Formats: sequence, structure tokens, C-alpha cells
Amino acid sequence: MSDTRPTVLVVEDDTPLRETYARVLSQSYDVSTAATAAMAIDRLGDGTDILLLDRALPDADGEDVLREVQARNYHCYVAMVTAVEPDFEIIDMGVDDYLVKPVTTDAIRDAVERLLSLAEYDETYRELSQKRVKRNVLEQEKAPPELGESEEFRRLQADIERLEAQLEEIADKCADVERELEQ
Repeated sequence: MSDTRPTVLVVEDDTPLRETYARVLSQSYDVSTAATAAMAIDRLGDGTDILLLDRALPDADGEDVLREVQARNYHCYVAMVTAVEPDFEIIDMGVDDYLVKPVTTDAIRDAVERLLSLAEYDETYRELSQKRVKRNVLEQEKAPPELGESEEFRRLQADIERLEAQLEEIADKCADVERELEQ
């Protein structure tokens, strides 16, 4: 994710509901909307961070939109927001959250926040892993005195420590949310 406001695409065929979600979310996020699967596929792109997707759309199933997201290799987090009661088929769905209507605006906001925390965790973990690999290669290839004299290596070590602390903080926040959901 970038430093700009996160982008949320709301795909919902019920106009009042779509407008309510958009109004509430637009206070904190850049929001676009779609009433059909075709519109959703047209509006999807690499800039979409979060996809709130109704499972039952007038022109196609929300799962068709989900398959298109995966086929195009878009890296967005998906919450299925639907009146369709979940069954065991959701196990194989590539969704990050599943909300059953009726859903409050607070629940929508909370779902988006959870998904953004997940995105932040993934991004931080990847950056940390990359830096650890570089550190490990340098430790294998350079003598300890050379590492100790290197300003670049000290910066790398400091970056790793900062990212480890940041990752722990994000994980704690996610664990708090999980505990709240279990109650």
C-alpha cells in the first residue's frame, strides 16, 4: 500500500446500501462503487486496496468477480458482504473476511480496518524478510570487523530492529481484534 489514502471498491447492487457504505467509508478512504459484476471488474485495478463484494449480483456471482481479481493478479484484500448464509464452500473462497447481512456501518468500518492491518502486516513482513536475507548474506560473506565498520550494515541492523518492533505492534493489534471478534 502507498502513503496515500487507501482505496476501497464497494460492489453492492442495493443502491441505498451501496451509498451508505460509500458515505461512511469516504470519511477515511478513497471509495469507488459498482452495482454489477461488470462494473466491478471495470473499476478494479492495482490501486484497489480493499474490495467489499456482494456475493449475489444481478449480472454474475460475486465469486466470478473474485476469480477475475485472482486471474488478473490484483493484490487487494476482499471481504464478502452478503445476505447469502455461509456454507462449507466458503473454505475454498479466496476471501479475507465474510460478513453476513444485515451489517452495521461500524462492522463495515471494522472489517476495512482489519483488512488494512492485514495488508500492513504483510507489507512489513515482506520488507523485514528482504532485509534479513541481505543481512544473512553479508554475515556469511564479510568478516565481523568489516561488518562492524560498515555504516550501511549498521543502518540495515537498525532497519531490521525497527521492522521487528513494527511487526510485533501490528501483530498485537491484530490479536486484539481477533479477541474482540471471539467475544
